[in-house]
Amino acid sequence: MTTTTATATTTASSRPKAAQLLGTYGSLVAIALVALVLLVWAPNSLSPFRLGNLGKYCSWAMAAVGIGLAWGRGGMLVMGQGVFFGLGGYTMAMHMKLEAAGPGGIPDFMTLYGDGTMPGWWAPFRSAPFTLFAIIALPAAVSFLLGYAILKRRVKGAYFAILTQALAVAFATLLIATIKQTGGFNGLNTFSTVFGHNLYDPGVKKGLYLVSAALLIVFLVIVWQFNRSRYGELLIATRDAEERVRFLGYDPANVKLVAFVAAAIMASIGGAIFAPIAGIISPSNVDAAASVMMIAGVALGGRSALLGPALGAIAVGFGQSTLSERFPTGWTYFQGGLFIVVIMFLPAGLASLWPKVKSLLPGRMSPQAALVDGENGA
Repeated sequence: MTTTTATATTTASSRPKAAQLLGTYGSLVAIALVALVLLVWAPNSLSPFRLGNLGKYCSWAMAAVGIGLAWGRGGMLVMGQGVFFGLGGYTMAMHMKLEAAGPGGIPDFMTLYGDGTMPGWWAPFRSAPFTLFAIIALPAAVSFLLGYAILKRRVKGAYFAILTQALAVAFATLLIATIKQTGGFNGLNTFSTVFGHNLYDPGVKKGLYLVSAALLIVFLVIVWQFNRSRYGELLIATRDAEERVRFLGYDPANVKLVAFVAAAIMASIGGAIFAPIAGIISPSNVDAAASVMMIAGVALGGRSALLGPALGAIAVGFGQSTLSERFPTGWTYFQGGLFIVVIMFLPAGLASLWPKVKSLLPGRMSPQAALVDGENGA
């Protein structure tokens, strides 16, 4: 009996270690499978049109990964990510418009809507290195200033969500009002090249998709590393017990600010790759409604899961395109119904299905049950 009990105890104690290893490196395996689908299967199986659509979904998924970090791990319901998505998108679009205008030229809409002169702050975006730098530096600076001002005042919960959504509304309104500088409601479009490459070349379009998919994989790996680091544990602790973290000597505002800035940079890069793939960036891509759609994708996939936000954003984009093709006037009802069902029955998102399925699989036994079973067998 002693030998059997010891064996059962050893087996029971080894199972949590195996589960821990699976939880740690299983995420990397899942990311590798997603990379295989996006980088190998999709380019060789999908038509150019569908591949371009998937590239747009990947750009939205980049913003969703950042939302998952800020909301799922940090407890900050960021409902204004359209602002940072738009900063990256408009920055890239400005460079492409200046490329299309040629050396010394000005964007066409400035002649149509204005007096034919270009604002001086457009000029630096003729430079590709400056544009790439601005795609990261501009949202980082804006999000740091906004986040510092909001988080240091301990604004959280619904008030934080309302403030961030108000920023998206204000940003979209500003873009529409400045038609002579930003194209107004029509946004920036009619691009011909991106960093000197012809946008009408099928090879360039495929390359843009591969860049979009690869960046999404990189972001997933970065967030995976975030989650397993000490900072990731501190971020969760701040979400669940902010006052305790404060009493331990940490400033919760600084902890959340890192996640807020990281999410803003991811959204900006997503917007920057969206502009050349979609061929347009406009206020409708960055306003409150667009921001809510990003949140919806994260909620659908599961905000606390690593892959949940990305897969949810891709699913929302795919559903929007597919349903709108088949049901032009009623696709929003299908999508809204799906969100209602998920929120009612799966509040943690579709990612919560897997643990429930595992618990129903036959042959699964808890360590305590294994110990009891070993004693009874003796």
